[in-house]
Amino acid sequence: MTGNLAHLTLAFGLLGNFVSFMVFLAPIPTFYKVYKKKSTEGFQSAPYVVGLFSAMLWIYYALLKSNVMLLITINSVGCFIETLYICFFLFYAPKKAKMESLKLIALLIVVGFGLIVVLTHFLASGVTRGVIVGWICLVFSLCVFVAPLGVLRQVIKTKSVEYMPILLSVALTLSAVMWFFYGLLLGDFNIAIPNVLGFTFGIIQMILYFVYKNKKPITNEKISGFEEKINEMEEQKVLEIKDHKIVDIVKLDNLMHYDIIPGVGKMNKNKDVLDHMDVQPRSLPNCTIEVST
Repeated sequence: MTGNLAHLTLAFGLLGNFVSFMVFLAPIPTFYKVYKKKSTEGFQSAPYVVGLFSAMLWIYYALLKSNVMLLITINSVGCFIETLYICFFLFYAPKKAKMESLKLIALLIVVGFGLIVVLTHFLASGVTRGVIVGWICLVFSLCVFVAPLGVLRQVIKTKSVEYMPILLSVALTLSAVMWFFYGLLLGDFNIAIPNVLGFTFGIIQMILYFVYKNKKPITNEKISGFEEKINEMEEQKVLEIKDHKIVDIVKLDNLMHYDIIPGVGKMNKNKDVLDHMDVQPRSLPNCTIEVST
C-alpha cells in the first residue's frame, strides 16, 4: 500500500512538473511580439518578477523539507525561464519601464526574499523554520491565485474573453489539480491548500470563457453607438448649415425685390421699362483747360 502511494505521489509530481513547465513557456508568444516590434509597448514585467519570487520561495521551502524533490526541479527550471523573460524585457523596455522593473526586482527579490531567508535563518530553527516558510508560501500562493479575480471581473463587465486565453486557464487548472494531489498524498497542506483555490478559479475562468466567447463585447457596442451618434450630429450640423445658407439666399432675394435696399428695388421694379428705353450715352462738350505755371 505504501509503495502504491509513493508511486502515485511520484506520478502526480511528474505530471505537475510537465504541466507547470508548459505554463512557464506560455509567455513565449508575447516575447516574440516584443522581439518583432523591438519594444515592450504596454506589457508589464510584474508577472515575471512575481513568478521568479514564487519559484525562489518554493525552492527555499523544498530545501527545508526532505521529500519534495520534484518541487526543486520544476521551480529551478522556473527560476531560469523567468530570469530570461526579465532580462529580455529589460533589454527592450523603454527607460521608464526599465527603471520601474528594476525597482520591483530590488523590492521583491533582493529585499523581500532576502529578509525572509535572513529572518527565518536567525530567528527560527529546525521544524519551526520549515513551518514558517511553508505558511509564507501558502499565503503568497493564495494571493497569486486571487490575482485573476480582476480578469474575471473584466470579463463579466465587458462580456469579452479577449484578455483571458483559454489554453493558459486550462493549463493553470491542470497544474493546480496535479499539485493539489501531490501535496495531499505527501500530507503537506502548504502545497495542497493554495491549489484548491487555483483549481476553483480555473474552473470559473473556463465557465466564463464558454459563456461569453460568442457574445458581442459591451465596449464595442458602446463605441459603435457613440460613433453613430457622432455621425448623426455631423449630418444634422451639415443640414443646418445648408438650411441656413438657403434661408440667407432667400432673404437676400427678397431684399433685392423690395425697397429695403435703396435704389436696388427701384431698379428691379423698372427693369422692364429700362429694357425698352433707348438710352444713349451723352457726350461731353469740347473744353479747353488752361493750366498756368
